Amino acid sequence: MKAEALRGKNIFSRIFYFYIDGFRAMTLGKTLWAIILIKLFIFFFVLKLFFFPDFLGSRCDTDAECADYVATELTTILPK
Repeated sequence: MKAEALRGKNIFSRIFYFYIDGFRAMTLGKTLWAIILIKLFIFFFVLKLFFFPDFLGSRCDTDAECADYVATELTTILPK
């Protein structure tokens, strides 16, 4: 949008259209954003599946049992 068309709108819509217009004008930037999103997907989804198992789910069945387990582990590990 042109700057004249944005003058009557509030600040949030002006900021929104500023970023939308900037993103439309990108050529290399779209590729870089795609690479960033793919890397974030790999970091948070794939690595979590393989390297961060559900530790509490394997040790207890209910939320109360999980709370008791965590409280017990914290009190036995931390010094008084």
